[in-house]
Amino acid sequence: MPNRRPNPDDRSDNVEKLQKMVQNTIENIHEAEASMEFAGPEEKEKIRAKNERRRKAIEGFRKEIKEEYAAREKGEV
Repeated sequence: MPNRRPNPDDRSDNVEKLQKMVQNTIENIHEAEASMEFAGPEEKEKIRAKNERRRKAIEGFRKEIKEEYAAREKGEV
């Protein structure tokens, strides 16, 4: 049986990937808010809740971007 090792962790483009995720999430928030115009009260509440989760996710992405950028600056990536 061949010796199988996992691929090395390539973090070199994590900052860019995370930034794209932030951009996509912000676009999703805007699209969801625009759709609220046509939504009923219950659907509006669901959209608000989902957008709140999206905003929290963005905070996490931004924290991770800072950590990845710091690791890159130290030469850890």
